[in-house]
Amino acid sequence: MGGSPTKVESTNTDKDKKLKPCCACPETKRIRDTCIIEKGEAECGHLIEAHKACMRHLGFNI
Repeated sequence: MGGSPTKVESTNTDKDKKLKPCCACPETKRIRDTCIIEKGEAECGHLIEAHKACMRHLGFNI
C-alpha cells in the first residue's frame, strides 16, 4: 500500500512539468474562444486578459 501514494505524487509532479500552453486553463480558454468567434476579438478583451492571468498563474510567461 505504501507504494501507491508515492506513485500518485510522482504522477502529479510529472503532469505539472508536462503541462502545455494548449492544455492549460481550459475553462477560460473555452469562454475566450467562444466570445472571439461570436463577437470578435475587440469585444472580448476582458476574457482574453482573464485567460492570460490564468496562464501566468500556472507559470507561463505570457
